[in-house]
Amino acid sequence: MNTEIKAVVFFDLDGTLFDDQKNVLPESIAAIKEMQQHDILPVIATGRNIFEIQDVLDETGIDTVVSANGSYVQYRGKELFREAIDQSLIESFTAFANEQGDAVAYYNNQGFALTKTTDDIVNNYKALRLSITVDPEYYLKHPINFLNVFNRDKEDLYNEHFAGQLTLVRNNPVCLDTMKSGVTKRSGLEKLLQQAHLEGIHTYAFGDELNDLEMFASVDTAIVMGNGNPRDKKVADYITTTNTTDGIVNGLRHYQLIASK
Repeated sequence: MNTEIKAVVFFDLDGTLFDDQKNVLPESIAAIKEMQQHDILPVIATGRNIFEIQDVLDETGIDTVVSANGSYVQYRGKELFREAIDQSLIESFTAFANEQGDAVAYYNNQGFALTKTTDDIVNNYKALRLSITVDPEYYLKHPINFLNVFNRDKEDLYNEHFAGQLTLVRNNPVCLDTMKSGVTKRSGLEKLLQQAHLEGIHTYAFGDELNDLEMFASVDTAIVMGNGNPRDKKVADYITTTNTTDGIVNGLRHYQLIASK
């Protein structure tokens, strides 16, 4: 066990560490830096990839990340492990998506590309502040650990067709996060704790949505944002205030991970 770290705190991004404009509140940044001074390890646990959140890592000083819903993990700024989806499976998935008329995005920790673009896709990446590249052969030239497929109502169809091979979780109204079967935030979190020798240290997690449920199931203390999904709130050890009303700060204070006012 790593005896230098007193606790580990996992933070989801959208709807949790981010406010509604995809910014981290100054009060949250100050709280995270205070945690670090007291040997508490902050970890971002997100569906996003490393290249999408580098500005957040720089701003907060966080350098440990469970990214792409557990598909890529770094500890103290260095790669700990990554998943890889077989090209043949990506090809099969892309063909199926094409039959449905759905666009696919191929991701790794350094970048991404799409098979095509639509109005939903343009709006999605505008909100994420990312530029779009269309390259249907991107997966043939780069290792891929994570996929998105764009549709509004087909998660059951895809999960049934790729059962045992891929797991799809709705990220937002227009997009499904797609990982190797068995890869989740929970699996990434557990590998981090094991491989970084953090077992036995008390773990906390902040989140708000359905893709955080497995993360909550694998930590000691689940803290759900006031704006969180009702299903998350049912499993919460504590419901803090919203992501725009100092929910991070208030949750950390509640568990005495930072000083009270």
